[in-house]
Amino acid sequence: MPEFDTSHVKNIALLGHAGSGKTTLAECMLFEAGIINRRGSVAERSTVGDYHELEQERGNSIFSKLMHTKWKGYKINIIDTPGYDDFNGEVISALRVADTGVLLLNAAMGVEVGADLIWDYTERFKTPMLIAINKLDHDKADFEKTLRQAKEHFGSKVIAVQYPMETGPGFNAIVDVLKMNLYKFPAGGGKPEKLPIPDSEKERAENLHKELVEAVAVNDEMLMDHYLDKGELDEDEMRVGLKKSLINHDIFPVFCISAEKDMGSGRLMGFIDNVCPSANEMPPQSTKAGDKLTCDANGPACLFIYKTTSEPHVGDLSFFKVFSGTIKTGMELVNENNGVTEKINQLFVVEGNKRTPVNELVAGDIGATLKLKNTHVNNTLHVKGKNMELHPIVFPAPNMTVAIEAVKKGEEDKLSQALHALREEDPTLLVEVSAELRQILIHCQGDMHLAVAKWKIEHLHKLEVKFSKPRIPYRETIRKVSESTYRHKKQSGGSGQFGEVFMRIEPWYEGLADPHGLNVRHRDEYPLDWGGKLVYYNCIVGGAIDVRFLPSILKGVMEKMHEGPLTGSYVRDVRVSVYDGKMHPVDSNDISFKIAGMMAFKQAFQQADPQLLEPIWHVDVLCPDDLTGAVMGDLQTRRALVEGIDTEGHFQKISAKVPLAEMDGYSSSLRSITQGRARFSMHFHEYAPVPFDLQRKLIDDYHKYAEKEEV
Repeated sequence: MPEFDTSHVKNIALLGHAGSGKTTLAECMLFEAGIINRRGSVAERSTVGDYHELEQERGNSIFSKLMHTKWKGYKINIIDTPGYDDFNGEVISALRVADTGVLLLNAAMGVEVGADLIWDYTERFKTPMLIAINKLDHDKADFEKTLRQAKEHFGSKVIAVQYPMETGPGFNAIVDVLKMNLYKFPAGGGKPEKLPIPDSEKERAENLHKELVEAVAVNDEMLMDHYLDKGELDEDEMRVGLKKSLINHDIFPVFCISAEKDMGSGRLMGFIDNVCPSANEMPPQSTKAGDKLTCDANGPACLFIYKTTSEPHVGDLSFFKVFSGTIKTGMELVNENNGVTEKINQLFVVEGNKRTPVNELVAGDIGATLKLKNTHVNNTLHVKGKNMELHPIVFPAPNMTVAIEAVKKGEEDKLSQALHALREEDPTLLVEVSAELRQILIHCQGDMHLAVAKWKIEHLHKLEVKFSKPRIPYRETIRKVSESTYRHKKQSGGSGQFGEVFMRIEPWYEGLADPHGLNVRHRDEYPLDWGGKLVYYNCIVGGAIDVRFLPSILKGVMEKMHEGPLTGSYVRDVRVSVYDGKMHPVDSNDISFKIAGMMAFKQAFQQADPQLLEPIWHVDVLCPDDLTGAVMGDLQTRRALVEGIDTEGHFQKISAKVPLAEMDGYSSSLRSITQGRARFSMHFHEYAPVPFDLQRKLIDDYHKYAEKEEV
């Protein structure tokens, strides 16, 4: 029998901007429950959560960590998440399996931009949310300002359950308007003394209590009737009403803590086990087929993989949540995503880097298992005979791209294996082998994300790598009509080569009329993998070129379009008309007309006012009002066209179109300009002409590079 049934398992995710104190709070919770006998600290590199060498080196969380504690008959699974935007994939995966989020706000800083980003994710998942205002012992702590900002940013559903008697170094007492008690803490923190609320605070406490009760009652007709009849709700009614309001996103209770001094964490844990929902009290999961999956320990076994890590000498560790049934060691489950049967040889509950074997995990619980060879993040495993696939986590698109290569020649296979391992652990890191750019590209969330990837490659895979600026995927096209003739003739004994092609090329656009003055025999339209089209006309009359050679001419044109005449970039949006030519009864063959077609196209292209196009990306930057000028100034140095400034929440959103060539290093630059108080997103918008001077430089650089390669 499992130690805890489904109703007594609570899953929480600790969320917040970097430096808000999540890892320190997790340490407090473990200490309060007696799981550890001494509280570690981030500064001393001794916390249960930040055990990774890289995290201890950098002094902040980088990976989400699973921990658990036992509190008054309940098991609380705690997922501590990183606070930097670069690691938002860890936050999203945690929210996918958590049943409650605890958002920490730094009382000295108020609501920071990272908190707004996280709140957007919680709205997407409809995660019940608590807010904990932390660092109330800081000399610049301002509870009222932080609470006011929380209401402004997250709405009127933010309701104070507690407030501090005093903030700053003298913080040691909290007025709880739900319990209507004063909690006074000893100098070293820990268990508080429960006291009556002082007369000086009674009026404020009673007003806040009334506000809380009304906020709970207004969302439930029966509770509202009770409240109107009695003017109050009893403890059980408040518990039921709060839970329902949390599940429906109708209320966001605010608590007071100092994680550093271990003040307030016990009361927060009491609220989590007494009020916050278990997984079986949350709405059922929906499968991709549209069925409902109830969280029931007696239901069909089904789990969802939300995270994987690779540990040296151990292998891949898969973290999962049991959404239905009971998972036992030795059980065989089917991976719905690929049909492979996996055997669950081991089950663990996890405490940071410590794994404790267990025999079973019930619906609603979170655990880990080893060595699932064909199972990855976002996979659903279920009992045989069922067809259940849960909705996958949708990870954010990358904001930064770099090229990577091994420093030593001959280690390309080793690099490929390392990148594959990184991709398995981190779905927000994408790897692309670009045939167009002839580079291996890493797409990631930002410079810190990239630094972590580099550290893993060098320290775990023992491979020295270097990053470089990725080449830009320019496109080439033309702006006017041009004609050319090319004769390919080669005689070197025996059968020779002969082919002559007359060709017209034109800029192509939708709705363009057929070629003027030519006898159109046949038309083909080819959508190009890299965007745009090639439209190919056969306008041959009188059999000047046999129809069997026309595909060879097209092949020559396409080959040159793969490596354009200007910079070697792909060519797009061109119409080619072959209207005359000559053959030789013996020497004409496919290769002759392929070469003739290629060279005729090259000549005509160079005479058709060629134009280089560059990728333009739409960039949105979210920043505080006082940083708008600095952010815009930096964008303008990047040839950006600022389209507008809008207000989004309590931040300014700057929208701009920026050439991709100018976005190199933008993540680092923005973080430096704003001290990490801004974030950005970007997506491809269009191809646009490159300025003349820049086009000339790019063409010259390419020709110098080509000459160097030929030597």
